[in-house]
Amino acid sequence: MSPQIQPATKKPLKSLLAASSGNLVEWYDFYAYAFLAPYFAKEFTHTNDPTLALISAFLVFMLGFFMRPLGSLFFGKLGDKKGRKTSMVYSIILMALGSFLLALLPTKEIVGEWAFLFLLLARLLQGFSVGGEYGVVATYLSELGKNGKKGFYGSFQYVTLVGGQLLAIFSLFIVENIYTHEQISAFAWRYLFALGGILALLSLFLRNIMEETMDNEATPQKETNVNNVKETQRGSLKELLNHKKALMIVFGLTMGGSLCFYTFTVYLKIFLTNSSSFSPKESSFIMLLALSYFIFLQPLCGMLADKIKRTQMLMVFAITGLIVTPVVFYGIKHATSVYEALFYEMLALSSMSFYTCIAGVIK
Repeated sequence: MSPQIQPATKKPLKSLLAASSGNLVEWYDFYAYAFLAPYFAKEFTHTNDPTLALISAFLVFMLGFFMRPLGSLFFGKLGDKKGRKTSMVYSIILMALGSFLLALLPTKEIVGEWAFLFLLLARLLQGFSVGGEYGVVATYLSELGKNGKKGFYGSFQYVTLVGGQLLAIFSLFIVENIYTHEQISAFAWRYLFALGGILALLSLFLRNIMEETMDNEATPQKETNVNNVKETQRGSLKELLNHKKALMIVFGLTMGGSLCFYTFTVYLKIFLTNSSSFSPKESSFIMLLALSYFIFLQPLCGMLADKIKRTQMLMVFAITGLIVTPVVFYGIKHATSVYEALFYEMLALSSMSFYTCIAGVIK
């Protein structure tokens, strides 16, 4: 018998919290590396040039992205065969290992060139884990949705994704106000990765008690035909290629949506400082408020998506995105106050929400 989706879980809120907590932790670690790289980069490279050291650290960060498709393929297949819960438990274990490894990494002064290789290994573990997290959590949250609530439940993927980004920014803000730049570079940067590992263990506990959305009585090894698909082909690359049209649509939506998401949530922070007149502290303040607003919008837009067609949500995103993007960049460039810039950032994220609230459901 093929794995079937259960009609509902007995405690959807508990399962929602468990799945979302892991997603938040994984993205916290993901962003923590990006924000902390300027502090620890020189500890793992032999160059004395801070720019080259930072480039090397972000090269490692980039290589982690290449592990995400592999993680998505591995954990997606595992989720189809063993259940979403099993897949999410293993992915959060890997993230915890990566976080603790980063927190305990020996520097170049202790192990020489091995330091950079250990840094790379930890980052590859994180990239592999994050890749598995996105798709499986999206599937799990959409399967939690019942009685026309898929949009509402699915919206919590981006609630926790952005929540992880906010937590990383807030944690760094606290550390920067307690320690000097030299102290952070010497040791304090490790605290944020240790925090990520501890949070991952807490999420692991929650995921161990969460409910499965697949029929646990399924026998994945059987080669019974379901909709002309052999059970052994479920979750395989071969089966994926049998749906080329759907694959290309998802690829296009992901490419466009991800470009807009990272532009509005990451690049605009840099744009506020480099192309406008705002200080780094002011730009961080703007982004903290804007991202908090963005989180608040997700379940509201998710509920709207349950009332209207999701294709209509995507059309609103596409049309408003084309209109507001040039307006936002022009407005921020010429903004004369923090709150004026905040208005334009919120405008951009309002448009973005029509995509992010249903991204996990439609893919």
